[in-house]
Amino acid sequence: MPFTANRQFKAHPRLLTQADGMYFKTADGRRVLDGTAGLWCVNLGHSREAISLAVARQIRELDFAPTFQMGHPLPFELAARLIKHAPDGLNHVFFTNSGSEAVDTALKIALAYHQLRGEGARTRLIGRERAYHGVGFGGISVGGMVNNRRLFGPLLTGVDHLRHTLDLEHNAYSRGLPAWGAHLAEDLERLIALHGASTVAAVIVEPVQGSAGVIPPPQGYLQRLREICDRYGVLLIFDEVITGFGRLGAPFGAQYFGVRPDLITSAKGLTNGSIPMGAVYVSNTIHDVFMHGPENVIELFHGYTYSGHPVACAAALAALDIYEQENLLTRASTLAKYWEDAAHALKGLPHVIDIRAIGLVAAVEFAPVPDNPGKRAYEIFTRCFERGVLVRQAGEAIALSPPLIVNPQQIDTLFGTLAEIIHDLP
Repeated sequence: MPFTANRQFKAHPRLLTQADGMYFKTADGRRVLDGTAGLWCVNLGHSREAISLAVARQIRELDFAPTFQMGHPLPFELAARLIKHAPDGLNHVFFTNSGSEAVDTALKIALAYHQLRGEGARTRLIGRERAYHGVGFGGISVGGMVNNRRLFGPLLTGVDHLRHTLDLEHNAYSRGLPAWGAHLAEDLERLIALHGASTVAAVIVEPVQGSAGVIPPPQGYLQRLREICDRYGVLLIFDEVITGFGRLGAPFGAQYFGVRPDLITSAKGLTNGSIPMGAVYVSNTIHDVFMHGPENVIELFHGYTYSGHPVACAAALAALDIYEQENLLTRASTLAKYWEDAAHALKGLPHVIDIRAIGLVAAVEFAPVPDNPGKRAYEIFTRCFERGVLVRQAGEAIALSPPLIVNPQQIDTLFGTLAEIIHDLP
């Protein structure tokens, strides 16, 4: 099983058999309030009929169509609709099947872009500590989560990492974006000076680090990264697999923070988790560099059998209808204050050492148990599940990211249950 302690799970399995709205149903018939949007992806709530009907219609009409030197209308329709919600200037889309594939695709596009511009020495990629960029070799190379990397050899060469921005001595319990830490963006200046600007292709960051435990950027940090990238001709990639599609109260984190990257990776909420799909948004500037030479020559030797799969496109189009009709790309902004207050109400409970909240995502950090990393957070996760609330363990933290349809009463249940369990911990 993926990212699972298999022996532990099989001794005490947690099996989900149905889902509807804000709730899962377990194999033993219990209802469980979904505080994690499945795995950061079910933004619209579970079992939306419009999506299932669209999938059923599509699989009967056209179950598959090749997209190498062929095509079908749906990915073009989907791309045209998606870019209406993207930051200005990112008007092209490359479809993948996951966030991991989207990241590797974005990294390859960045490298090829510099090659085509005659700057082939720009091969260095820069990620960040504690970053999660999927599980492809490119993604774990630029990622910075130690357990995701340590068993898999030297990975890609020519990769370096910025420091992460979480420092509990300076920014614990910050409300909104931390006031301390923007200076950490200067790490990029240092790495560029160390390796030489002419060797650096791209920097990839999550606008809000998600899987490492919901780490919002310090005030001005992302803006400073953009300025440094512009100065040295380095591409800036935002990994928005989690922050995309309304999680922060804007369609993308790029708009929330007012910073336009050169490429955006997305997945998860794109189809509401119903069918695997990812997408890379590409700026006009990058796209146009590829569109030279004889028209019969393939511009980008890259892609997947299932890129732009018709059934995935149908699911994404139906999901996009719901996002638009129910204003769910921005709804988190109306609940953000209530959400933040509910999260920070846990301050002072036993073992809690930090609380972080932004949009409709939050994390509660706990003091580690000596010589047993993650034990306390795992116990909270399992106890919450037994009490009918699904949360997510992220190292020493518990992360929450409910479907965007969550209401205040359900927010109270999420944090109220969490508070009771924290209070009762030994």
